[in-house]
Amino acid sequence: MPAGMAEARGMSLCEVKVEIVHSMAEVADQLLLEEGAGSWSVLEDVIARRAWVQAICADEVEAGGQWSRLRPQLEGAGVVFVGEAEYRELADADWRDSYKAHFKASRFGRLHWVPEWERRSYVLPESDVVLWLDPGLAFGTGNHETTRLCCERLAALAEERSGLGALSVLDAGCGSGILALSAVLLGFGHVAGFDNDTEAVRISGENAVLNGLEGRVEFYEGDLVTGLAGREADVLMANILADVLIRYSRNLLAAVAPGGTLILSGILAQECEAVRVHFAAQAPGWALSTRTMGEWSDVCLRRRSEE
Repeated sequence: MPAGMAEARGMSLCEVKVEIVHSMAEVADQLLLEEGAGSWSVLEDVIARRAWVQAICADEVEAGGQWSRLRPQLEGAGVVFVGEAEYRELADADWRDSYKAHFKASRFGRLHWVPEWERRSYVLPESDVVLWLDPGLAFGTGNHETTRLCCERLAALAEERSGLGALSVLDAGCGSGILALSAVLLGFGHVAGFDNDTEAVRISGENAVLNGLEGRVEFYEGDLVTGLAGREADVLMANILADVLIRYSRNLLAAVAPGGTLILSGILAQECEAVRVHFAAQAPGWALSTRTMGEWSDVCLRRRSEE
């Protein structure tokens, strides 16, 4: 979320939307992820084979500035535009309604991710837990496959491990904080998350408040060197990018406690083998598995407890 947008909620906002050639949707999505363009997303109409890049900004000046910076990067990646940027004033209520078509409830074992507008209507099974998601809090609402891959791994660990209250979780590159907050709801006792973006750390805190979990997660600013320094976690999640994961593999592996698990995501399916081979060489003897969801994959490593 651009600075000031939280204060702008309840007021008119500005939507900027640009149609792109549908076949370039994946390229645009990857570039937005690489650039950390949290307020931008790719929308697709699969049936009509149309796609757009879109953002919600505080006003048209900010929207125009963001588009001016993003356009040459998309062009450089080969993305072809079908038309010019369209700007539209969007009341807060209209903005939320437009997002309802894209954000649906999800379930990971006994954990549910549910849009906050469904608070009164959503039926939660007994003994299950829920994380309420607000599309107004940017940096990710869990729709992307990379985030879902991480949460599926986390939920599976919660089901198979005992004594969760004594286990620690660290989310490297926490974004909106939803993975770290999910860990708390699943029962992990010591949870922290960090990001090199100050705004992401702030948004994570807002998401904690939204769910009544303020103070339950330690959110702090850091990168893959400073954020991991002196840390050792039973579960370490890093939903970033393949080349970054490879570059900082030693830092990531060193932060996994004996018997712990390292969950890596943000990996394009065609990059998965390179990441798997690299980490297998860096961590001989660790159990390793991978999964694919759509165009994305994860790599999961488990350290031996006797190390």
